Amino acid sequence: MQEISTKPYLLRALYEWCTDNGYTPHIAVRVDQNTRVPRQFVHNDEIVLNISFEATSQLQMGNEWIEFSARFSGKSHKIEVQVANVLAIYARENGQGMAFPVESAAAGAEAPGAAAGKPAVSAAPAAASVSSESPAAAAEAETEGDDDEPPTDDDGQKGGGRGHLKIVK
Repeated sequence: MQEISTKPYLLRALYEWCTDNGYTPHIAVRVDQNTRVPRQFVHNDEIVLNISFEATSQLQMGNEWIEFSARFSGKSHKIEVQVANVLAIYARENGQGMAFPVESAAAGAEAPGAAAGKPAVSAAPAAASVSSESPAAAAEAETEGDDDEPPTDDDGQKGGGRGHLKIVK
């Protein structure tokens, strides 16, 4: 019998820690052909997702998949992410969380819907930048100016609004 990874347990624990402290949990995800997310919010094959209770419906954090429904630009989407593709989980308010090495997806692993006869979503080119705030904020950012320079963070650094992770030992 193959041992289950500790990663899904750590994700669930940090999700619970965020919610218990009133923080907004976000996950950074590597997008591949088995990841079901709205492709217009994918940037450099990555997306940041707000997985708070308020932002999701029917959130299930299993050992292999994280599944939920969420609204992007007012439209509901079914989200399916392999746990192996989660790069990090962190609190939006303070950046505290945990980053993970990205495991290579198991060969032949199918999306949960693919087993039921639904085709897996194929990768599409990125069309929008994604901030660390929320998919809704990313949608709003998409409609703002088309400057060539990345926006500055609150501390004045150029960084495109990406979240900052704090290493906790």
